[in-house]
Amino acid sequence: MQFGVVFPHNEIGTDAGAIKAYAQGVEALGATHLLIYDHVLGADPNRPGGWKGPYDKDVAFHEPLTTLAYLAAVTERLELVTTVLILPQRQTALVAKQAAQVAILSGNRLRLGVGTGWNRIEYEALGIPFAERGARQTEQVELLRKLWSEDSLTFEGRFHRIDAASILPRPSAPIPIWFGGSAPALLKRCAEHGDGWMPLMGANDKARDCIETMRRHREAAGRSMDGFGIQAQAQFQGGTPERWATHAEKWRALGCTHLAFATHNAEETDVDGHLTRVESYFDVVR
Repeated sequence: MQFGVVFPHNEIGTDAGAIKAYAQGVEALGATHLLIYDHVLGADPNRPGGWKGPYDKDVAFHEPLTTLAYLAAVTERLELVTTVLILPQRQTALVAKQAAQVAILSGNRLRLGVGTGWNRIEYEALGIPFAERGARQTEQVELLRKLWSEDSLTFEGRFHRIDAASILPRPSAPIPIWFGGSAPALLKRCAEHGDGWMPLMGANDKARDCIETMRRHREAAGRSMDGFGIQAQAQFQGGTPERWATHAEKWRALGCTHLAFATHNAEETDVDGHLTRVESYFDVVR
């Protein structure tokens, strides 16, 4: 099982030097991968009718692909991971172009985690219908892989049309696509089209059931679980060394391949503080 980190999006600030120091610091500590969350807009909680959600306009999210392009330049080995890019609210050809560039500049260190999201406000602002986002995502993944690999393609789908065109430059290796979520339709989509799964849950019976469901779907599609990854997360907040160790072992027993440590949403700290938290976690789980 590989151990990585979650980019502390709301606490790292906007100083490029601090972001560089954090990325180089976690790489020096032996983190194999870095996850970055994605939201384009935050709702104003004082809007008519109010707002209830896990974040609002006062929570900062750094744009994933441009941030990862910067991190590609200041790191050497760290795998750069979107967890998850809300794919259906974006233009597919543009995502293909941007992701290809990050992969090229990082030496194929990009892993694209994708999700469908839940925030209608974002979809509305980006001009994309909220309905049928799951079906749109399935078609997007097919089209992304074609754009990354084919010199010229013609594509006619429910949501996309390309007439004898493609992107250039293209990545020299396939960009892995992992799916986030746990709805039944998502698990089937992940099993049939994904290279891995990104759960937002603990190492519990629900996770075991989800993994077994995907195993059955993959078998039905003639695919094994060999090479299929599972990306879990652990939290500094509320944790202890004993809980971290137990949590990691539970995920390991379920077949988890990657486990990233989130250091945000705890007491206020700086880059050195985040790195100290990461180091303490790595000392335990390794």
